[in-house]
Amino acid sequence: MDVPVLHRLALNESPYPPLPSVRRAMQRAVAQAHRYPQFYPDDLTQRIAAWCQVSPDGVVLGNGSVGVALQLLQAVVEPGESLVYAWRSFDAYPLLAAMVGARPVPVPLTPEGCQDLGALLAALDERTRVVVLCNPHNPTGSLVTADALSAFLRQIPRHITALLDEAYVEFARNTDLPDTPTLLLHHPNLLVLRTFSKAYGLAALRVGYGLGAPGLVARIRRQQLPFGINAVATAAVKASLRAAGELRRRVDTVIAERERLHHQLVRRGWHIRPGHANSLWLAAPDPVDEGAAALVSARVQARHYPGEGLRLTVGSRQANDAVLAALAGVSRYEVSGRSPSTAAPEGHT
Repeated sequence: MDVPVLHRLALNESPYPPLPSVRRAMQRAVAQAHRYPQFYPDDLTQRIAAWCQVSPDGVVLGNGSVGVALQLLQAVVEPGESLVYAWRSFDAYPLLAAMVGARPVPVPLTPEGCQDLGALLAALDERTRVVVLCNPHNPTGSLVTADALSAFLRQIPRHITALLDEAYVEFARNTDLPDTPTLLLHHPNLLVLRTFSKAYGLAALRVGYGLGAPGLVARIRRQQLPFGINAVATAAVKASLRAAGELRRRVDTVIAERERLHHQLVRRGWHIRPGHANSLWLAAPDPVDEGAAALVSARVQARHYPGEGLRLTVGSRQANDAVLAALAGVSRYEVSGRSPSTAAPEGHT
């Protein structure tokens, strides 16, 4: 019999359920479940456009941000053309490439776990149709700064669409974040992806959106599935936008826990770079495989890339304390010398 998981920290979900006001809106929508939603989500599109301070013809919705990404690829990529992206990154990118018959072109990260902008540019050619940047990056949490991103976009040929995946942007604070509205004004070949799955805690309802130039958005909308955004999800998103202040406080709590986890793990010998998402990235040559095994034993589910890294979603304080307790036995040594068997456990000599 499988041992039940106590803490699910593998999918970068919010540790919090929808707010009470959001749940009430969802319940009201459920009472009308026998009615179809809008053929296309025009009302929600207008609401999101007003919230983002852009024109409604610059917004496209989909089944999560990954659904919008698929619509983009369907709109601009022909079979045999290529999709360029950093690797490792969001696991869906190569899957989406396969779905539209595109040739995947993964570009290795830098040794520091950052997207190599120079190498990404070098990988572009006449067959490239889309290049992806994930900012903050998944899974490492690294950030492309405003100046670096602006310089990168200026060098992309206009026949290539730049897909800027900002699924985790709400968790990046006190950083040199790109000015998305300004970028959109200067780059008609740019599509910015956002989602309500992470910071807004609506992962199961699958609502994402893209921001772009009207011409590009019009092409993407032609791939939009009729009745594709259900009424319960629509109600939840609208209620979440009204509760933006409460949700921001929740995000603040996640960020505080992220920094606490980071500080405690560094104190225990892990070499962790600052992250800007709702997760931490533990990378080899630190003992990530041993850490993954310890978490499994503690019934904590994390995202393990054997021999490469371990992505820990920031959970509740209880879940994060369980992570610290589980990793205490594998983190008190330096990989350059001592073996884990030589390290004394916490509280012992």
